[in-house]
Amino acid sequence: MNTVGTGKNSPAGATAGQAFRSAAENLRETVGDALDRGKSDLSATADEARQTLSEDVARLKDDLQQLQKTVAGFASNAGGAAASTVKDVGQAVVSQVGSVASQAAAAATDQAKTVTSELEGMARRNPLGTLAGTLLVGVILGMISRGRR
Repeated sequence: MNTVGTGKNSPAGATAGQAFRSAAENLRETVGDALDRGKSDLSATADEARQTLSEDVARLKDDLQQLQKTVAGFASNAGGAAASTVKDVGQAVVSQVGSVASQAAAAATDQAKTVTSELEGMARRNPLGTLAGTLLVGVILGMISRGRR
């Protein structure tokens, strides 16, 4: 068997080993460069994402403050409108109650006048019956008041 050119010490073996080492070194440099570029790109992307997120959070904070102001303004306006409405309703109710009370008082006054004029007319037509009725009412009121003592 001839082992010429296949051993480690042979010039062909040394050249193949060097080529292998050189290829491995090139591969390591290429992979290292790719990793460095990836790390740099990843860092830049992370920085950009952090900056964008920071801007978005700031905008969201501003939007929330605007929303809070809008809701507070709405609540204030709604409260003012509700108070005004309640006041208007209260005034309308007071006005209507006053009107109804006035009408009721007028009706009661008219009714009292009517009853008084009827009693006066009965007394003029039948004076003895009026005296007897008055006496009867007096006796009944006396009995009621005596029973309470």
